[in-house]
Amino acid sequence: MDKKLSEMSLEELWKLFPIFLTEHQECWKKWYADEKAVLTKLIPQIFRITHIGSTAVNFIWAKPVIDILVEVPSGCNQLSNKDTLMRNGYICMSQSVDRISFNKGYTENGFAERVFHLHLRYMGDNDELYFRDFLIEHPEVAREYEKMKLILWKKFEYDRDGYTNAKSEFIQKYTKEAKLKYGNRYG
Repeated sequence: MDKKLSEMSLEELWKLFPIFLTEHQECWKKWYADEKAVLTKLIPQIFRITHIGSTAVNFIWAKPVIDILVEVPSGCNQLSNKDTLMRNGYICMSQSVDRISFNKGYTENGFAERVFHLHLRYMGDNDELYFRDFLIEHPEVAREYEKMKLILWKKFEYDRDGYTNAKSEFIQKYTKEAKLKYGNRYG
């Protein structure tokens, strides 16, 4: 009998859901739009919903996982939003006072066709928007990021934390630069 995801060790999960990258796929825009329509119905108090991550950059390789940032006004009941999302196929991966992260499309048999990472935050907690915009507006930086990710893919194929941590310095550097350049674009 197969184990449930909740019964698997981190190492088993990383083997079942390895890091892999692919060329940009046009279907990612539609997947985002479809999921945005679902989320808009589930969370009525959305301030802003945005496609983030490498799948939002049309010309670089990415993990085929659609990252979505949902910003809600401060004071919204995040626990109610969490319950609603979990009743509708999302798995809560982490939670802090101001942030909740969810996954959808992870099954006991591996990835579903469509996979989503949902970042539920309060308004203004949106550094990813600045990084995304910087990559789109600076293709040379985006290509540098892509090159780094392609190298890290093989090194950290079965270590998601290692993969994420190895990219952090680059992301922080260009997010900081983007925030200086764009000012309060996403206030």
